[in-house]
Amino acid sequence: MTHNVAILGASGYTGAELVRLIATHPDLRIAALTGDRKAGMSMAEVFPFLRHLDLPDLCKIEDVDFAGIDLAFCALPHATSQAVIAALPRDLKVVDLSADFRLRDPSAYEKWYGKPHSATDLQDHAVYGLTEFYRPEISAARLVAGTGCNAATGQYALRPLIEAGVIDLDRIIIDLKAGVSGAGRSLKENLLHAELSEGTHAYSAGGKHRHLGEFDQEFSRLAGRPVHVQFTPHLLPMNRGILATVYVDGDPHQVHGTLAAAYAAEPFLKVLPFGALPSTRDIRGSNFVHIGVTGDRMPGRAVVVAVLDNLTKGSSGQAIQNANLMLGVDETAGLMMAPVFP
Repeated sequence: MTHNVAILGASGYTGAELVRLIATHPDLRIAALTGDRKAGMSMAEVFPFLRHLDLPDLCKIEDVDFAGIDLAFCALPHATSQAVIAALPRDLKVVDLSADFRLRDPSAYEKWYGKPHSATDLQDHAVYGLTEFYRPEISAARLVAGTGCNAATGQYALRPLIEAGVIDLDRIIIDLKAGVSGAGRSLKENLLHAELSEGTHAYSAGGKHRHLGEFDQEFSRLAGRPVHVQFTPHLLPMNRGILATVYVDGDPHQVHGTLAAAYAAEPFLKVLPFGALPSTRDIRGSNFVHIGVTGDRMPGRAVVVAVLDNLTKGSSGQAIQNANLMLGVDETAGLMMAPVFP
């Protein structure tokens, strides 16, 4: 059975990634594409790399006929999805790629995003979209909130370790490097080639990054008590990819064994042999996560390195994985493509 889907916000990076992936999906058909500022344009005009596809032209959200559409991907900027999703038909399944429904507590949303949540009735029913850990809830959900790409990377490295109790919860450091596409497609001076290339820098250091809200929420829920990690992200002059180096207190071989056992049956999560460390080049353009573990020269310390593609597994690929569950099709459908190399 083919399911008709709409992509709201198809003129951004995550929207284009959704189109790229759904184009070869055996069970999904793109029935509508929106992009308010580019309404009336073809996707070939906005993204020439998609010109080989037969796609509907971009239109405004209010011009979409949702009759016959089974699921909508909402790839809109943060703080805009709440009003849009509130106005959609209540029988329409929705996967939201923004931050608007990730935090269960509306006061936490206001703390991290600086404004009150305007759709708390929807928030009450939203399911957090880290697929491997919320499958039953996602399968039964009407609204799924995609995770932050940085937050997903850190969680894949740490969730099984926290749940198994094999690390010191008060001594977790996440040092993360991210590609520039994670900042979106809007024009920003600091993202110009001349400003960004040939250098790197930390940002939102000292507990200011919004994805800390997700870490606090998910890790504290797992542990049954507050867990606050130290997290510093860095922007690298590359288009795609996230690499998180996570420092923990725990036996390195036990850390590796715990992760390997937790992810042994997962189609997209690959734990490397002990001592081997992953690279972003090996997951580029794919829905895979690679995780490596090694010991430190100081006994009782371990280093965990996790990599994923921020646009695929960190966003649009994750969204399709969740949509597959919501629509009752094979979870891996449309997502088993090999990474792009070199």
